[in-house]
Amino acid sequence: MSARVLRPPGAESLLVFGHGAGAGMRHRFMEAMAGVLADRRLASFRYQFPYMESGRRRPDRRETLLATVRAAVRAARQAAPDLPLLAGGKSMGGRMTSQALAEQPDRSVLGLVFFGFPLHAPKAPSTERADHLARVTVPMLFLQGTRDSLADLSLLQPICAGLGPRATVHAVDGADHSFHVLKRSGRTDAEVLEELGDTVAVWARGRLSAPA
Repeated sequence: MSARVLRPPGAESLLVFGHGAGAGMRHRFMEAMAGVLADRRLASFRYQFPYMESGRRRPDRRETLLATVRAAVRAARQAAPDLPLLAGGKSMGGRMTSQALAEQPDRSVLGLVFFGFPLHAPKAPSTERADHLARVTVPMLFLQGTRDSLADLSLLQPICAGLGPRATVHAVDGADHSFHVLKRSGRTDAEVLEELGDTVAVWARGRLSAPA
């Protein structure tokens, strides 16, 4: 698989950053978010799922996606053995990461970051995709737009409340699943990315400095 490491001077941690179903690791959101995180001394390890690497549009089978997540975590650990490790990703990349850790816990991963957890299909509210989260033992940060058609916050927030202190939800006002905001919101997409970066940085520092 292809991968790209962005490590800023003074990096404090490394995020293993999986892409969403429809766009690869070079998508503008992935590129921009990696840069925003780097500005906050958070390194990133972006990687490509096999179907995207070979130019196919349909995602790989679940077993292949999970194996790729695990391989990316191993590769990231080798690339920066001195940095605490976080994992997660955009939409599908984040959900596959949590599923991988729910099935096979990895003690090197200290927390999960979801950039738009895809709780359900558009216009089909359900919660089954979150069932595995109860088996994830590390802290989780959910960054969710209030206009996200793939995650009704009235469903996601109670799920996270049930997970107790392991789960933190940060709602991004007016943002959709791509973290795009409408012009009438008075904010720009770039400002939203800065909000995401600030939130991840504060959360990561709090979790990584907490007593084991």
